[in-house]
Amino acid sequence: CPAPSDLRTANGTRICAELYKDNSPYYDQCCAGPVLVVEPGADVPYMPHGWAGETSSLVVGTRCELTVWSRAGKKGSKKKFSA
Repeated sequence: CPAPSDLRTANGTRICAELYKDNSPYYDQCCAGPVLVVEPGADVPYMPHGWAGETSSLVVGTRCELTVWSRAGKKGSKKKFSA
């Protein structure tokens, strides 16, 4: 998985988080497959089509916090992740 300080787009813009779909018992293979990029300041109350309940790994960038809810529309219990 990338280091939290390495989360950047190809042009160098900072990314707050990356969520990955592929899962593996081996750490070096966890952050693979389709990637959902979370931009700084993003507010997404619903996961994009095909992502609900599919995230297996995530990396949160430095100076960012990712809050996720157990139910769509920011309902249910929530959990916060940071670098």
